[in-house]
Amino acid sequence: MKICIIIPVFNEQDFIKKSVESLINQTIIPAEVIYVNDNSTDNSKNIIKNLIGKCEWIRVIDYKSVQKHVPGSKVIEAFNFGLKNLETQFDVICKFDGDIILPKNYIEKIIEIFNENENVGISGGNLYVLKNRKWIYENITAKTHVRGPIKAYRAECFDDINGLKSSIGWDTVDVLLAQKKGWLIYTDKDLIVKHLKPTGQKYSINSKMLQGESLYKMRFGFILSVLSLLKSSFNNNSLSRLFYGFMGYFISFLRQKTFIVTDEEGVFIRNFRWKVIYEKYLKF
Repeated sequence: MKICIIIPVFNEQDFIKKSVESLINQTIIPAEVIYVNDNSTDNSKNIIKNLIGKCEWIRVIDYKSVQKHVPGSKVIEAFNFGLKNLETQFDVICKFDGDIILPKNYIEKIIEIFNENENVGISGGNLYVLKNRKWIYENITAKTHVRGPIKAYRAECFDDINGLKSSIGWDTVDVLLAQKKGWLIYTDKDLIVKHLKPTGQKYSINSKMLQGESLYKMRFGFILSVLSLLKSSFNNNSLSRLFYGFMGYFISFLRQKTFIVTDEEGVFIRNFRWKVIYEKYLKF
């Protein structure tokens, strides 16, 4: 099974060394890895080039976009640029971040997951962050959700969902669309990935507003969006996330921003989310 990995990088010089080393030291080497240097203004590119040495399966390419962190569109545009530059026909395509440390057997385990069940379309491990000198689960989503920094897609599933949406919410809608197509999502909770830069540290006020925008674009509807924002606010102990999320949703509604799913897909997403809520909280 051929695995290819694309890693968008923007100003990750404080973390990229450990991340690259964890990839080089895998028990099973990927077929091809591309680091997409997305307009970095620091030393990220040079650090990567110095580390990869004679690893012919790893390349660094340059891509030009905005010089700031923008959740969603920026990272996926860089990913898609890397995708166009792949030279290998893959069975599995991964989108990783440049601020993670993989366990040595990560690629090996991902291959096992896909080989053991042909119905698994998306898989990954769990992200942990360092807090008070201990690595703890990054409690942003349920442990069953494959997070954006460590996504792995079976090629057929990736094609079924028409790749990744260049928009905020890409790492939620991909799972929902895969489930609509009948694919299973599998998270190995024992496969622990260290996340060196916790998600909240990357986000500005504008980025928090984008969470509300993403819910609007995915056609969650008002009530489901409120519930999702309340859950996110509680999990992150952040009232500001709730407030700015509401703002993002209503601004998107008033401006009639473009949806990233069709009417039919929106109906499936709402029904699916209500089913999850019922089975988790209301079923007796």
